[in-house]
Amino acid sequence: MTRVEAYLDHPVFRLVSETVGELGVRAFVIGGYVRDCFLGVPNKDIDIVVESKPGTEHAGIALAEAVAAKCHSKVSVFKNFGTAMLRYHGMEVEFVGARKESYHRDSRKPIVEDGTLEEDQLRRDFTINAMAFSLQADDYGALVDPFGGIRDLAAGIIRTPLEPEQTYSDDPLRMLRAIRFAARLTTGDLRFQIVPESLRAMKAMAPRLQILSQERIVEELNKMLLTDHPAMAFELMEETGLLPQFLPEVSRLKGVETVDGKGHKENFTHTLQVVENVIGFEKEAIAEGRLNDYDADGNATPRTEPNLWLRWAALLHDVGKPVSKRFAPGQGWTFHGHEVTGARLVPKIFGRLKMPLNEKMKYVQKLVNLHLRPIALVDDEVTDSAVRRLLFDAGNDIDDLMLLCNADITSKNPAKVTRLRRNFELVKAKMAEVEAKDSIRNWKNPISGDYIMDLFGIEPCNTIGQLKEMVKNAILDGEIPYTFADADAYMRRQAAEVYGLRPKEGGGRKADSSAGEPASE
Repeated sequence: MTRVEAYLDHPVFRLVSETVGELGVRAFVIGGYVRDCFLGVPNKDIDIVVESKPGTEHAGIALAEAVAAKCHSKVSVFKNFGTAMLRYHGMEVEFVGARKESYHRDSRKPIVEDGTLEEDQLRRDFTINAMAFSLQADDYGALVDPFGGIRDLAAGIIRTPLEPEQTYSDDPLRMLRAIRFAARLTTGDLRFQIVPESLRAMKAMAPRLQILSQERIVEELNKMLLTDHPAMAFELMEETGLLPQFLPEVSRLKGVETVDGKGHKENFTHTLQVVENVIGFEKEAIAEGRLNDYDADGNATPRTEPNLWLRWAALLHDVGKPVSKRFAPGQGWTFHGHEVTGARLVPKIFGRLKMPLNEKMKYVQKLVNLHLRPIALVDDEVTDSAVRRLLFDAGNDIDDLMLLCNADITSKNPAKVTRLRRNFELVKAKMAEVEAKDSIRNWKNPISGDYIMDLFGIEPCNTIGQLKEMVKNAILDGEIPYTFADADAYMRRQAAEVYGLRPKEGGGRKADSSAGEPASE
């Protein structure tokens, strides 16, 4: 045992130590808090496992209530799970009795029985998460590490206490957790590795993921995407055969097909590079205060945390390529319309994975659908009309779209990347110029449906929407200025020429109350 009292200087640990002596039980800090102490990572979530005498029920709950009484803290009890939780001086402390577990093959829900500390450690997922600190007075701060977790942590190794086949068969979610921890704990100085026997077990047991709920799988995926190394996680999931079990659309990006000696870009590797690029660009933009988040009313607040859904958009931006891939003799491989195909796949993927189908899904779908538009502006002459259209279609998501498109510029030719990024900056400058002049990002049609009905004395019909669309297109194409007066005059001309409509006497008085005025007027 190694003494590490310095990691237990928070007053809650002394309180627990004092109380276990009074109750005649034994308690240990276990799991993530212990691991993160050695990594030097702050962790305010403390798990305490309580070892009691045989026949003692709910030892964890009893200890929590006794500690709470001493520190005058409220305790939350979850009797169905045999756990209790309290908050004290900024720490969230959860208590549970030591236990051992067994599983049925068709379920990841364990059969739980009271157990010893050693049995509790044995049921843990990985050696680095099975370490414990003693809270007993006679060996306070001693490290209890029967499986060499401290050694594995120093070496950057993810290993299971039991044989990996048993660990992953008992709870298949642990396969995804192993990959997530490898990605999360990897640093520039140390790349965490999953031991070969674990990787072999994952390949053999990949179909066991089918017993998991989609929600639990997505929870792990989201945590992987929010690490600094999601590409590493997705490479491992593809290598072990886990990825096709729940995201076959991304897995199908893998590989290169060759016809007549011509191959296409390896889209799986490209996609993961785009995800990594997005992370770097977003971090830089957040640090420089160049990114905002918007509420439903369009109010902006500076972004301070990574946008998970931007990372999902990067991951899915090319999922339409396997479906749209074609080989044209004399031309090579094409992926025409893959952005439209990919956008159609987004709600299907979200629905299958039980992910939100609200504005978050629509945001991802929008970015997938639009991700080629700024690139097209790089290659073509940049017109005010094209920029207005892009600003209108992207709305307040334009900055994230531009970040994604910049991240999408990948090539093994550094000169090509430099040239495209230089041109991309010209497009951004043009967008800023148009935005400052026309306020298209928060564009609102100056002509409302109510105004048209009142002006011409007509009931709701398709003509109203068609007239509004004419006005919108005329403004976005630069045919008329973005003002109510110009839009009104244009709409009246079109109404007369195309539909034979004439204003009724006294019509159009709803203009002031229902027709929007642009910010630039």
